[in-house]
Amino acid sequence: MCQVSKYINPFTDFGFKKIFGEPNSTEILKSLLNDILKFEGEDKIKEIIFKNGELLPEAPEERKAIIDLLCEDEKGSFFIVELQKVSQEHFQSRALYYTSFPIQQQGLKGGWNFELTPVYFIGLLNFEIEKFKHTKNYLHHGKITDIYTNEIMSNTLNMVYLEIPKLKKTKEELSNHLEWWIYMFQNLHLMSDIPQEWKSDVIGRAFKKAEFAKMPKAQQENYHKNLKTYRDLVNSMDFAIKEGMREGMREGREEGREEGLQEGLQKGLQVGKKEGLHEGEKNKAIEIAKNLLDVLDVETIAIKTGLSFEEINQLK
Repeated sequence: MCQVSKYINPFTDFGFKKIFGEPNSTEILKSLLNDILKFEGEDKIKEIIFKNGELLPEAPEERKAIIDLLCEDEKGSFFIVELQKVSQEHFQSRALYYTSFPIQQQGLKGGWNFELTPVYFIGLLNFEIEKFKHTKNYLHHGKITDIYTNEIMSNTLNMVYLEIPKLKKTKEELSNHLEWWIYMFQNLHLMSDIPQEWKSDVIGRAFKKAEFAKMPKAQQENYHKNLKTYRDLVNSMDFAIKEGMREGMREGREEGREEGLQEGLQKGLQVGKKEGLHEGEKNKAIEIAKNLLDVLDVETIAIKTGLSFEEINQLK
């Protein structure tokens, strides 16, 4: 078993669910959600219950959804919490699709009057969204609004994204509790101890749950396996993007003009992200998929690796 840091990486599937998704993690998750949604006073989440993360459609032939965490508060509001490790094509469309399940499931039989409780999609992103590159804001909260007046038309559907890499601060520069959480995501696996000012805070509980040496041996082994999968995925994406940029630059030079260079760069980036460019990257994705066969369903493996359902079924 390879050597690991004192605390587990919260960007691994295992690490995220260990810290935020266990039955005794509700206080930790409530704190994070209240900070992200800026809930205070009467609006603050007081109780939270974990629900089954497998969302099933009404008809068997329809597509189901597998999410990281699904929970409900004391007011009946639903919270879908998704950790997204790498940028993915149509990510925001997938997020919107996920929110449709809790909305549909509120359609009670009998004399239902179409009253809906709010549904929140919380995306914890380890990348920056292209359309928000122009702003330093790392937190985005979307609702259905009137495009002419910007007035909110409905509070039911909430799309919330936290761009974790956008925070560029040292620990001493952090200005609010949400930034403490973001800094923890960025640095937990690099730290050797809990910062003194966090020890009496709920974030201190997150550190204690993330301590590798105190986990049972079986969990340590699961974490090592999951950490390898995460590293392979990140390395594959990094390599694909770099190769895409090189390919784009070559195309731009061949066209012999500045516009061609820019178009080539963009095309290369897109190809690198979507296809991985080389067979070697495809083989890496296959190896990752093999490691996940025993722990995840085909759809989730497809999302995490970019392989098709048919390719993953062939591996089985």
